[in-house]
Amino acid sequence: MTAADAHRTIETVWKIEAPRLIAGLARMLHDVGQAEDLAQEALVVALERWPRDGVPDNPGAWLMTTAKRRAIDLIRHNRMRDDKRTALGYELEAEAMAHAPDQADALDDDIGDDLLRLIFVACHPVLGRDMQVALTLRMLGGLTTPEIARAFLVPEATVAQRIVRAKRTLAEKQVPFEVPRGAELAPRLASVLEVVYLIFNEGYTATTGDDWARPALCEDALRLGRVLAGLAPREPEVHGLVALMEIQASRLHARTAADGTPILLLDQDRTRWDRLLIRRGLASLERAERMGGADGNYALQAAIAACHARALRARDTDWKRVALLYARLAEVAPSPVAQLNRAVAVSMAEGPQAGLALVDALRDERALASYHLLPSVRGDLLFKLGRLHEARAEFERAAALTGNTREAELLRQRAEACTEDR
Repeated sequence: MTAADAHRTIETVWKIEAPRLIAGLARMLHDVGQAEDLAQEALVVALERWPRDGVPDNPGAWLMTTAKRRAIDLIRHNRMRDDKRTALGYELEAEAMAHAPDQADALDDDIGDDLLRLIFVACHPVLGRDMQVALTLRMLGGLTTPEIARAFLVPEATVAQRIVRAKRTLAEKQVPFEVPRGAELAPRLASVLEVVYLIFNEGYTATTGDDWARPALCEDALRLGRVLAGLAPREPEVHGLVALMEIQASRLHARTAADGTPILLLDQDRTRWDRLLIRRGLASLERAERMGGADGNYALQAAIAACHARALRARDTDWKRVALLYARLAEVAPSPVAQLNRAVAVSMAEGPQAGLALVDALRDERALASYHLLPSVRGDLLFKLGRLHEARAEFERAAALTGNTREAELLRQRAEACTEDR
Protein backbone atom coordinates (compact mmCIF):
# COMPACT_ATOMS: atom_id res chain seq x y z
CA MET A 1 0.00 0.00 0.00
CA THR A 2 1.35 3.41 -0.96
CA ALA A 3 1.49 6.32 1.47
CA ALA A 4 -1.31 8.00 -0.48
CA ASP A 5 -3.49 4.87 -0.18
CA ALA A 6 -2.80 4.70 3.55
CA HIS A 7 -3.75 8.34 4.04
CA ARG A 8 -7.01 7.84 2.13
CA THR A 9 -7.77 4.81 4.29
CA ILE A 10 -7.03 6.78 7.46
CA GLU A 11 -9.34 9.58 6.33
CA THR A 12 -12.15 7.11 5.67
CA VAL A 13 -11.65 5.29 8.97
CA TRP A 14 -11.53 8.59 10.85
CA LYS A 15 -14.86 9.76 9.46
CA ILE A 16 -16.47 6.51 10.58
CA GLU A 17 -14.78 6.01 13.94
CA ALA A 18 -14.17 9.54 15.27
CA PRO A 19 -17.61 10.00 16.91
CA ARG A 20 -17.45 6.67 18.75
CA LEU A 21 -13.83 7.32 19.70
CA ILE A 22 -14.62 10.74 21.20
CA ALA A 23 -17.72 9.41 22.97
CA GLY A 24 -15.80 6.54 24.56
CA LEU A 25 -13.01 8.84 25.70
CA ALA A 26 -15.50 11.38 27.07
CA ARG A 27 -17.03 8.64 29.22
CA MET A 28 -13.57 7.93 30.65
CA LEU A 29 -12.42 11.51 31.13
CA HIS A 30 -15.72 13.36 31.72
CA ASP A 31 -14.32 16.14 29.51
CA VAL A 32 -15.32 16.40 25.85
CA GLY A 33 -12.52 18.82 25.04
CA GLN A 34 -9.84 16.45 26.33
CA ALA A 35 -11.60 13.57 24.60
CA GLU A 36 -11.36 15.29 21.23
CA ASP A 37 -7.72 16.22 21.83
CA LEU A 38 -6.77 12.62 22.62
CA ALA A 39 -8.72 11.32 19.63
CA GLN A 40 -6.78 13.75 17.43
CA GLU A 41 -3.52 12.54 18.98
CA ALA A 42 -4.44 8.96 18.07
CA LEU A 43 -5.11 10.12 14.52
CA VAL A 44 -1.65 11.75 14.36
CA VAL A 45 -0.05 8.49 15.50
CA ALA A 46 -1.97 6.61 12.81
CA LEU A 47 -0.78 9.08 10.17
CA GLU A 48 2.80 8.40 11.29
CA ARG A 49 2.66 4.61 11.61
CA TRP A 50 0.13 3.21 9.15
CA PRO A 51 1.89 4.35 5.96
CA ARG A 52 5.05 2.66 7.32
CA ASP A 53 3.67 -0.43 9.10
CA GLY A 54 0.45 -0.98 7.16
CA VAL A 55 -3.18 -0.47 8.12
CA PRO A 56 -4.17 -2.74 11.05
CA ASP A 57 -6.84 -5.41 10.58
CA ASN A 58 -9.22 -3.53 12.88
CA PRO A 59 -8.30 0.16 12.45
CA GLY A 60 -11.14 1.42 14.64
CA ALA A 61 -10.04 -0.74 17.56
CA TRP A 62 -6.43 0.34 17.01
CA LEU A 63 -7.39 4.00 17.27
CA MET A 64 -9.48 3.36 20.38
CA THR A 65 -6.70 1.40 22.10
CA THR A 66 -4.13 4.06 21.29
CA ALA A 67 -6.36 6.86 22.53
CA LYS A 68 -7.37 4.99 25.70
CA ARG A 69 -3.74 4.38 26.62
CA ARG A 70 -3.10 8.11 26.33
CA ALA A 71 -6.21 8.77 28.41
CA ILE A 72 -4.88 6.49 31.15
CA ASP A 73 -1.54 8.31 31.04
CA LEU A 74 -3.40 11.60 31.43
CA ILE A 75 -5.41 10.31 34.38
CA ARG A 76 -2.23 9.04 36.05
CA HIS A 77 -0.61 12.43 35.51
CA ASN A 78 -3.62 14.21 37.01
CA ARG A 79 -3.36 11.95 40.04
CA MET A 80 -0.31 13.96 41.08
CA ARG A 81 -2.51 17.01 41.56
CA ASP A 82 -5.86 15.55 42.59
CA ASP A 83 -7.15 13.65 45.55
CA LYS A 84 -5.41 10.29 45.43
CA ARG A 85 -8.42 8.15 46.13
CA THR A 86 -10.62 9.91 43.54
CA ALA A 87 -7.94 9.74 40.89
CA LEU A 88 -7.30 6.07 41.64
CA GLY A 89 -11.00 5.37 41.12
CA TYR A 90 -10.88 7.03 37.72
CA GLU A 91 -7.72 5.10 36.85
CA LEU A 92 -9.27 1.77 37.75
CA GLU A 93 -12.36 2.65 35.72
CA ALA A 94 -10.20 3.64 32.77
CA GLU A 95 -8.13 0.46 33.00
CA ALA A 96 -11.31 -1.60 32.95
CA MET A 97 -12.62 0.28 29.94
CA ALA A 98 -9.35 -0.07 28.07
CA HIS A 99 -9.38 -3.85 28.39
CA ALA A 100 -13.11 -4.37 28.03
CA PRO A 101 -14.68 -5.21 24.64
CA ASP A 102 -15.97 -2.19 22.75
CA GLN A 103 -19.60 -1.68 23.73
CA ALA A 104 -20.26 1.50 21.72
CA ASP A 105 -23.14 -0.10 19.90
CA ALA A 106 -24.80 -1.72 22.91
CA LEU A 107 -28.35 -0.54 23.46
CA ASP A 108 -29.36 -2.66 26.44
CA ASP A 109 -31.02 0.26 28.22
CA ASP A 110 -31.93 3.87 27.61
CA ILE A 111 -28.55 5.16 28.75
CA GLY A 112 -26.44 2.37 27.27
CA ASP A 113 -25.04 4.34 24.34
CA ASP A 114 -21.97 6.56 24.62
CA LEU A 115 -22.94 8.46 21.49
CA LEU A 116 -26.33 9.30 22.94
CA ARG A 117 -24.78 10.42 26.22
CA LEU A 118 -22.41 12.67 24.34
CA ILE A 119 -25.25 14.27 22.38
CA PHE A 120 -27.08 15.15 25.59
CA VAL A 121 -23.89 16.53 27.12
CA ALA A 122 -23.28 18.69 24.05
CA CYS A 123 -26.91 19.85 24.22
CA HIS A 124 -26.78 20.81 27.88
CA PRO A 125 -28.75 23.98 28.83
CA VAL A 126 -25.56 25.77 29.90
CA LEU A 127 -24.82 26.11 26.17
CA GLY A 128 -26.67 28.29 23.71
CA ARG A 129 -28.46 26.52 20.87
CA ASP A 130 -25.86 27.47 18.26
CA MET A 131 -23.06 26.13 20.44
CA GLN A 132 -24.99 22.94 21.17
CA VAL A 133 -25.53 22.08 17.54
CA ALA A 134 -22.06 23.09 16.35
CA LEU A 135 -20.31 21.10 19.09
CA THR A 136 -22.33 17.94 18.55
CA LEU A 137 -21.89 18.03 14.80
CA ARG A 138 -18.16 18.33 15.37
CA MET A 139 -18.02 15.60 18.00
CA LEU A 140 -20.54 13.10 16.69
CA GLY A 141 -21.11 14.05 13.09
CA GLY A 142 -17.40 14.03 12.37
CA LEU A 143 -17.80 17.30 10.48
CA THR A 144 -15.04 19.84 10.03
CA THR A 145 -15.51 23.49 10.91
CA PRO A 146 -15.97 24.47 7.22
CA GLU A 147 -18.60 21.74 6.78
CA ILE A 148 -20.55 22.95 9.80
CA ALA A 149 -20.28 26.53 8.58
CA ARG A 150 -21.80 25.53 5.25
CA ALA A 151 -24.57 23.60 6.98
CA PHE A 152 -25.45 26.72 9.01
CA LEU A 153 -24.71 29.22 6.23
CA VAL A 154 -22.46 31.20 8.61
CA PRO A 155 -18.74 32.16 8.55
CA GLU A 156 -16.19 29.52 9.58
CA ALA A 157 -14.79 31.80 12.29
CA THR A 158 -18.22 31.95 13.91
CA VAL A 159 -18.46 28.17 14.10
CA ALA A 160 -14.92 27.84 15.44
CA GLN A 161 -15.69 30.31 18.23
CA ARG A 162 -18.89 28.46 19.12
CA ILE A 163 -17.05 25.16 19.45
CA VAL A 164 -14.25 26.60 21.59
CA ARG A 165 -16.72 28.38 23.90
CA ALA A 166 -18.87 25.26 24.18
CA LYS A 167 -16.01 23.00 25.25
CA ARG A 168 -14.72 25.58 27.71
CA THR A 169 -18.19 26.05 29.24
CA LEU A 170 -18.78 22.31 29.64
CA ALA A 171 -15.44 21.93 31.40
CA GLU A 172 -16.00 24.94 33.68
CA LYS A 173 -19.53 23.81 34.64
CA GLN A 174 -18.41 20.19 35.09
CA VAL A 175 -21.42 18.90 33.16
CA PRO A 176 -21.99 15.20 33.98
CA PHE A 177 -21.66 12.66 31.18
CA GLU A 178 -25.18 11.22 31.32
CA VAL A 179 -28.61 11.16 29.69
CA PRO A 180 -31.08 13.35 31.64
CA ARG A 181 -34.18 11.78 33.13
CA GLY A 182 -37.63 12.90 34.13
CA ALA A 183 -38.40 16.61 33.93
CA GLU A 184 -34.89 17.42 32.67
CA LEU A 185 -35.35 15.44 29.48
CA ALA A 186 -37.95 17.48 27.56
CA PRO A 187 -36.14 20.87 27.49
CA ARG A 188 -33.06 19.27 25.96
CA LEU A 189 -34.84 17.01 23.52
CA ALA A 190 -35.48 19.68 20.86
CA SER A 191 -31.78 20.44 20.60
CA VAL A 192 -30.92 16.77 20.39
CA LEU A 193 -33.46 16.24 17.61
CA GLU A 194 -32.02 19.15 15.65
CA VAL A 195 -28.52 17.74 15.96
CA VAL A 196 -29.57 14.26 14.82
CA TYR A 197 -31.43 15.84 11.92
CA LEU A 198 -28.39 17.84 10.80
CA ILE A 199 -26.12 14.81 11.09
CA PHE A 200 -28.48 12.85 8.89
CA ASN A 201 -28.64 15.66 6.35
CA GLU A 202 -24.85 15.82 6.11
CA GLY A 203 -24.82 12.08 5.47
CA TYR A 204 -27.62 12.28 2.92
CA THR A 205 -25.99 15.07 0.89
CA ALA A 206 -22.40 15.78 1.93
CA THR A 207 -21.48 19.46 1.89
CA THR A 208 -17.89 18.74 0.88
CA GLY A 209 -15.67 15.94 -0.38
CA ASP A 210 -15.65 13.51 -3.27
CA ASP A 211 -18.76 11.54 -2.27
CA TRP A 212 -22.26 12.87 -2.74
CA ALA A 213 -23.48 10.95 0.30
CA ARG A 214 -21.93 9.64 3.51
CA PRO A 215 -24.19 6.67 4.43
CA ALA A 216 -22.34 6.03 7.70
CA LEU A 217 -23.57 9.37 9.05
CA CYS A 218 -27.13 8.49 8.02
CA GLU A 219 -26.83 5.17 9.82
CA ASP A 220 -25.56 6.85 13.00
CA ALA A 221 -28.37 9.40 12.89
CA LEU A 222 -30.97 6.70 12.29
CA ARG A 223 -29.68 4.60 15.15
CA LEU A 224 -29.70 7.58 17.51
CA GLY A 225 -33.18 8.53 16.35
CA ARG A 226 -34.48 5.05 17.11
CA VAL A 227 -32.88 5.16 20.56
CA LEU A 228 -34.54 8.51 21.18
CA ALA A 229 -37.90 7.05 20.14
CA GLY A 230 -37.48 4.44 22.84
CA LEU A 231 -36.30 7.03 25.34
CA ALA A 232 -39.18 9.45 24.69
CA PRO A 233 -41.99 7.32 23.20
CA ARG A 234 -44.71 9.91 23.89
CA GLU A 235 -42.98 12.73 21.99
CA PRO A 236 -44.52 12.97 18.48
CA GLU A 237 -41.62 14.96 17.00
CA VAL A 238 -39.22 12.14 17.86
CA HIS A 239 -41.33 9.79 15.76
CA GLY A 240 -41.65 12.48 13.09
CA LEU A 241 -37.87 12.72 12.81
CA VAL A 242 -37.46 8.96 12.72
CA ALA A 243 -40.10 8.80 9.98
CA LEU A 244 -38.30 11.44 7.95
CA MET A 245 -34.94 9.70 8.24
CA GLU A 246 -36.33 6.24 7.48
CA ILE A 247 -38.09 7.42 4.33
CA GLN A 248 -35.16 9.52 3.11
CA ALA A 249 -32.69 6.71 3.82
CA SER A 250 -34.77 4.37 1.67
CA ARG A 251 -33.45 6.22 -1.41
CA LEU A 252 -29.73 6.08 -0.58
CA HIS A 253 -28.88 3.17 -2.91
CA ALA A 254 -30.73 4.80 -5.80
CA ARG A 255 -29.15 8.25 -5.42
CA THR A 256 -25.83 7.39 -7.08
CA ALA A 257 -24.71 5.42 -10.11
CA ALA A 258 -22.09 2.67 -9.85
CA ASP A 259 -19.32 5.23 -10.41
CA GLY A 260 -20.67 7.57 -7.71
CA THR A 261 -22.38 10.00 -10.08
CA PRO A 262 -25.41 11.63 -8.42
CA ILE A 263 -28.87 10.65 -9.64
CA LEU A 264 -31.55 13.25 -8.98
CA LEU A 265 -34.90 12.35 -7.41
CA LEU A 266 -36.98 12.38 -10.60
CA ASP A 267 -34.44 10.21 -12.43
CA GLN A 268 -34.02 7.53 -9.78
CA ASP A 269 -34.96 3.89 -10.29
CA ARG A 270 -37.63 3.61 -7.65
CA THR A 271 -37.49 -0.17 -7.65
CA ARG A 272 -34.18 0.32 -5.82
CA TRP A 273 -35.82 2.23 -2.99
CA ASP A 274 -35.85 0.20 0.23
CA ARG A 275 -39.51 -0.66 0.76
CA LEU A 276 -38.87 -1.93 4.31
CA LEU A 277 -37.47 1.45 5.36
CA ILE A 278 -40.42 3.15 3.68
CA ARG A 279 -42.91 0.99 5.59
CA ARG A 280 -41.11 1.68 8.84
CA GLY A 281 -41.05 5.39 8.08
CA LEU A 282 -44.73 5.52 7.22
CA ALA A 283 -45.53 3.68 10.45
CA SER A 284 -43.51 6.21 12.47
CA LEU A 285 -45.25 9.07 10.65
CA GLU A 286 -48.66 7.59 11.45
CA ARG A 287 -47.61 7.29 15.09
CA ALA A 288 -46.57 10.96 15.20
CA GLU A 289 -49.81 12.09 13.57
CA ARG A 290 -51.89 9.91 15.88
CA MET A 291 -50.26 11.67 18.83
CA GLY A 292 -51.35 15.04 17.46
CA GLY A 293 -47.99 15.93 15.96
CA ALA A 294 -48.97 16.27 12.31
CA ASP A 295 -47.94 19.94 12.31
CA GLY A 296 -44.53 19.31 13.81
CA ASN A 297 -41.47 20.42 11.85
CA TYR A 298 -40.14 16.90 11.28
CA ALA A 299 -43.56 15.31 10.83
CA LEU A 300 -44.35 17.78 8.04
CA GLN A 301 -41.05 17.01 6.32
CA ALA A 302 -41.77 13.31 6.73
CA ALA A 303 -45.21 13.80 5.17
CA ILE A 304 -43.51 15.45 2.18
CA ALA A 305 -41.07 12.56 1.90
CA ALA A 306 -44.03 10.17 2.13
CA CYS A 307 -45.60 11.80 -0.95
CA HIS A 308 -42.54 10.78 -2.94
CA ALA A 309 -42.32 7.34 -1.31
CA ARG A 310 -45.94 6.50 -2.18
CA ALA A 311 -45.45 7.45 -5.85
CA LEU A 312 -44.21 4.37 -7.69
CA ARG A 313 -43.32 6.60 -10.65
CA ALA A 314 -42.07 10.18 -10.56
CA ARG A 315 -45.03 11.37 -12.63
CA ASP A 316 -47.43 9.98 -10.02
CA THR A 317 -46.19 12.39 -7.31
CA ASP A 318 -48.91 14.54 -5.77
CA TRP A 319 -47.07 17.84 -6.26
CA LYS A 320 -50.03 19.95 -5.17
CA ARG A 321 -50.01 18.25 -1.78
CA VAL A 322 -46.23 18.61 -1.59
CA ALA A 323 -46.55 22.35 -2.28
CA LEU A 324 -49.25 22.69 0.39
CA LEU A 325 -47.13 20.82 2.92
CA TYR A 326 -44.13 23.06 2.20
CA ALA A 327 -46.34 26.12 2.64
CA ARG A 328 -47.44 24.82 6.02
CA LEU A 329 -43.84 23.99 6.94
CA ALA A 330 -42.81 27.55 6.11
CA GLU A 331 -45.43 28.74 8.62
CA VAL A 332 -44.46 26.29 11.37
CA ALA A 333 -40.69 26.63 10.92
CA PRO A 334 -40.04 29.76 8.83
CA SER A 335 -37.03 29.28 6.58
CA PRO A 336 -35.96 30.53 3.15
CA VAL A 337 -34.87 26.98 2.36
CA ALA A 338 -38.43 25.74 2.95
CA GLN A 339 -39.68 28.51 0.66
CA LEU A 340 -37.19 27.45 -2.00
CA ASN A 341 -38.40 23.85 -1.77
CA ARG A 342 -41.97 25.08 -2.01
CA ALA A 343 -41.04 26.92 -5.21
CA VAL A 344 -39.80 23.65 -6.71
CA ALA A 345 -43.05 21.89 -5.79
CA VAL A 346 -45.12 24.75 -7.23
CA SER A 347 -43.12 24.57 -10.46
CA MET A 348 -43.94 20.87 -10.75
CA ALA A 349 -47.63 21.45 -9.99
CA GLU A 350 -48.25 24.68 -11.89
CA GLY A 351 -45.35 25.06 -14.31
CA PRO A 352 -41.81 26.51 -14.28
CA GLN A 353 -42.92 30.14 -14.63
CA ALA A 354 -44.93 29.95 -11.40
CA GLY A 355 -41.95 28.41 -9.62
CA LEU A 356 -39.52 30.97 -11.02
CA ALA A 357 -41.58 33.85 -9.64
CA LEU A 358 -41.26 32.37 -6.15
CA VAL A 359 -37.54 31.71 -6.56
CA ASP A 360 -36.87 35.25 -7.77
CA ALA A 361 -38.55 36.56 -4.62
CA LEU A 362 -35.83 34.79 -2.61
CA ARG A 363 -32.82 36.16 -4.47
CA ASP A 364 -32.23 38.92 -1.91
CA GLU A 365 -32.38 36.60 1.10
CA ARG A 366 -29.07 37.03 2.91
CA ALA A 367 -29.18 33.49 4.28
CA LEU A 368 -29.24 32.13 0.72
CA ALA A 369 -26.46 34.34 -0.63
CA SER A 370 -23.97 31.45 -0.72
CA TYR A 371 -26.50 28.61 -0.86
CA HIS A 372 -25.76 26.74 -4.08
CA LEU A 373 -29.24 25.28 -4.44
CA LEU A 374 -30.76 28.70 -5.08
CA PRO A 375 -28.95 29.22 -8.43
CA SER A 376 -29.28 25.48 -9.11
CA VAL A 377 -33.07 25.59 -8.83
CA ARG A 378 -33.25 28.84 -10.76
CA GLY A 379 -31.08 27.37 -13.49
CA ASP A 380 -33.36 24.35 -13.79
CA LEU A 381 -36.45 26.51 -14.13
CA LEU A 382 -34.80 28.80 -16.68
CA PHE A 383 -33.70 25.74 -18.64
CA LYS A 384 -37.26 24.44 -18.76
CA LEU A 385 -38.42 27.85 -19.99
CA GLY A 386 -35.85 27.79 -22.80
CA ARG A 387 -33.81 30.68 -21.36
CA LEU A 388 -30.60 28.75 -21.88
CA HIS A 389 -28.01 31.52 -21.61
CA GLU A 390 -29.37 32.56 -18.22
CA ALA A 391 -29.68 28.95 -17.12
CA ARG A 392 -26.04 28.27 -17.96
CA ALA A 393 -24.89 31.19 -15.84
CA GLU A 394 -26.95 29.96 -12.88
CA PHE A 395 -25.62 26.40 -13.12
CA GLU A 396 -22.05 27.70 -13.30
CA ARG A 397 -22.63 29.87 -10.23
CA ALA A 398 -24.12 26.92 -8.34
CA ALA A 399 -21.11 24.74 -9.27
CA ALA A 400 -18.77 27.39 -7.91
CA LEU A 401 -20.67 27.62 -4.63
CA THR A 402 -20.94 23.94 -3.74
CA GLY A 403 -18.10 22.28 -1.85
CA ASN A 404 -19.04 18.79 -3.03
CA THR A 405 -16.99 17.51 -5.96
CA ARG A 406 -19.70 15.23 -7.35
CA GLU A 407 -22.39 17.87 -7.17
CA ALA A 408 -20.13 20.48 -8.78
CA GLU A 409 -19.43 18.10 -11.66
CA LEU A 410 -23.15 17.46 -12.16
CA LEU A 411 -23.88 21.19 -12.19
CA ARG A 412 -21.12 21.86 -14.72
CA GLN A 413 -22.59 19.16 -16.95
CA ARG A 414 -25.97 20.83 -16.71
CA ALA A 415 -24.35 24.15 -17.64
CA GLU A 416 -22.74 22.57 -20.70
CA ALA A 417 -26.11 21.15 -21.73
CA CYS A 418 -27.52 24.70 -22.05
CA THR A 419 -26.89 25.01 -25.78
CA GLU A 420 -29.23 26.34 -28.44
CA ASP A 421 -28.90 23.17 -30.56
CA ARG A 422 -30.00 20.77 -27.84
